[in-house]
Amino acid sequence: MGRISAVLFDMDGVLVDSEPVITEAALRALKEWGINAKPSDFREFTGMGEDRFVGGVSEKYNVSYTLDMKQKAYEIYLTIVEDKIVIYPDTVAVLKELRDIDLKLALASAADMIKVDANLRAARIDRGMFGTILSGNDVVNKKPAPDVYKLAAKKVGCAPENCVVVEDAISGLAAAHAAGMLCICVTTSFTEEKFREKGADYICTDIGGVPKGIEFLNARYN
Repeated sequence: MGRISAVLFDMDGVLVDSEPVITEAALRALKEWGINAKPSDFREFTGMGEDRFVGGVSEKYNVSYTLDMKQKAYEIYLTIVEDKIVIYPDTVAVLKELRDIDLKLALASAADMIKVDANLRAARIDRGMFGTILSGNDVVNKKPAPDVYKLAAKKVGCAPENCVVVEDAISGLAAAHAAGMLCICVTTSFTEEKFREKGADYICTDIGGVPKGIEFLNARYN
């Protein structure tokens, strides 16, 4: 086996295409506070968890964030996720492929567990694929802080230098590097140019490119 012994996955934008769904829910929720936000307002807060995703936008419109805003967004999300979430075509196949070559897998999301559970259920992804499943509820500091990835590595019993993170967000890339881990970035939320500028270790269009990315990183850094 090469350098990499564990793969730590972000969820939204990596395993499932859920960003449009949470954006819709947040837009509808914020209207109840008189905020007529635009989808583009949320972009800079992608991957940071819904406290920042919703709260960052409310503050843009000079309305103080409250937990009720996030709770309303999640309430709406739960009513639409089953119909609107899209699982990427290669997600399950890649998870099985990596598990079959004895890599340890973890799911480490900045979202609250209520959203993680809803996504896994709606996308029919077996929780048993992962050695541990963590959410933003498990750490004090969300991405771009490294906390959730450090905890995931500890839970699966691997040193940070033996872990690779799979991310779709700039904040997640920063979290991975701050944790001392390599990071494969998928261009579902940000461009290849942006990830390259921020020092991504490997870039691919979607989760289907992750196995080749792991081979590349093992050959380069082993």
